[in-house]
Amino acid sequence: MAYDVIVLGSGPGGYPAAIRASQLGKKVAIIERESLGGICLNWGCIPTKALLKSAQVFEYAKHAADYGIKIENPLAEFDSVIKRSRGIADKMSKGVTFLMKKNKIDVIIGTGKLISANKLEVIAADGTKQILDATNIIIATGARARELPVLPIDGEKIVEYRKAMVLPKQPKSIIVCGSGAIGCEFAYFYNSMNTKVTIVEYMPRIVPVEDEDISKELEKQFKKQGITIMTNSEVLKVDTSGEGVKATVKTATGDVILEADILLSAVGIIANIENIGLEELGVKTEKGKISVDAYGQTNIKGLYAIGDCTPGQSLAHVAGKEGINAAEHLCGHKVTPIDYNNIPGCTYCTPEVASVGYTEKAAKEAGYEIKVGKFPFVASGKATAGGATEGFVKVIFDAKYGEFLGCHMIGASVTEMIAEAVVARKLETTAHELLNAIHPHPTMSEGLKEAVAVAYGEATDV
Repeated sequence: MAYDVIVLGSGPGGYPAAIRASQLGKKVAIIERESLGGICLNWGCIPTKALLKSAQVFEYAKHAADYGIKIENPLAEFDSVIKRSRGIADKMSKGVTFLMKKNKIDVIIGTGKLISANKLEVIAADGTKQILDATNIIIATGARARELPVLPIDGEKIVEYRKAMVLPKQPKSIIVCGSGAIGCEFAYFYNSMNTKVTIVEYMPRIVPVEDEDISKELEKQFKKQGITIMTNSEVLKVDTSGEGVKATVKTATGDVILEADILLSAVGIIANIENIGLEELGVKTEKGKISVDAYGQTNIKGLYAIGDCTPGQSLAHVAGKEGINAAEHLCGHKVTPIDYNNIPGCTYCTPEVASVGYTEKAAKEAGYEIKVGKFPFVASGKATAGGATEGFVKVIFDAKYGEFLGCHMIGASVTEMIAEAVVARKLETTAHELLNAIHPHPTMSEGLKEAVAVAYGEATDV
C-alpha cells in the first residue's frame, strides 16, 4: 500500500500531524501499537486531570463548611475515582478514532519499523506483516517512564505513572521519587485521597525547572497539606521483600529508611527510539533523541520526527504544534519555526503552577537588567471570594525596553491564565500595553496586570 504520508504514533503530536496532512490533500496512514491518542490521552494528560479533579472535588467536600455548606463525613471511593478516569480516557480515544474516519486517514494497528526513508514494516499483534510505502514518514513514537537501576519497576511495589493511575487498591502510604510535574500531580492526588505521601527530590528544591519563588511557595503549600518533602535527597536502594517497600534515602544529614506501601518512580522519561530502524537507516540521534531541524526534518530526506522523541520540551502542546508544522512543511507550505522560549509549562496539582519564558535567575544570567513584580492572590477579591488565596503572579521585564521576559504563576486556575502571557510575549507586548489593557474585575486574571503594576511602581491594590 502506498501513501503520501505515514505517521508512526498517534499521540498528541502524531494524530494532529496526520489530520493536517490529510486536510492539505495528502493520502495518510497512521500506525499505532496500542490505543489511538497515545500516552497523553490514554495514560497521561487527560486521565491524570480526571484524577486531580476528583481529588479537588473531595477537597471541596471536606472543606464545604468554609463556604457555608454542611456535608458530613464525605467519602472518596477510590475504585470509582479510578473508573471515572479510565472512562474519560476511553471516551477521548474514541474521539480520535472518529477524527481519523472524518479525515479519511487509514488506521493501522501494529508495531512499525523503518525499512528505508520511504518504507515501513508493520507487524500486527497476531504476527502478520505488511510493507507500506510513503513519500514522507513522520516519527511520533513518544516516550516512556525512565527506569533507574536503583528503582527497578515491578508494577506492584515500585510503579511508574501508568500503574499509579490504576492501582487495585488505595495505598495507605506512598513514596514519590521525583518532584517534576508527574511527581507533584500524583503527590497531590494521593495526599488528597488521604494517603500518606513523602516526596524525595534529588535537587535542592521541588519543581526544579520552575522559578525559585514558585518552588518555595509550592513546597510551603504541600507541607501545609500534610505532604512530607525531602530535597537534596537520593534513593540509594529499595527493599521490596516485605509487604511494602523500604527505601534507603541519602540526605544531607545521613541515610534514613522510609517505609511505605508503594514507591512511585517519577524521575523523568526516555524517548521510544529503539528498534524502529533508526540505526540501520543512519538517522542521527543525540543524547537518546532524534536530531531534527527547525521543521522536524531528520538528516534523511523525507523523514521527519516530532514530539517527545526529539530534543524539544516533552509537552503535549509542543508535540501537537511540531506535528502540524511538519505536515505543513512536507506539503511545501511556509512554516514559522517554533519559539521554544515561549512554551508554557503547567503542573496541575493544587495550587496549580504555570510558567513561560525566563525565570528571574535565567534572565539575570542572560545579561538582562530586570524589573520584577509579584502580586499575591491574598490581595485578590476573586481569590478571596473563592477561598483560594494561595500563591501569586510573578512577572519579569527587561528594564531597558520593557520586553516581557517571563511570567510565573502559582494558584487557582493559573494553568488557564498563562495563555495571556504566552500571547503577549508572542506579540512582543511590553509592560505598557499590559498595564493599559483593561482586565475584568473581579477575576484571577487581574493578577497578571497587578503584577506588572507592582514591577513599575503603579500598584493600587497591594
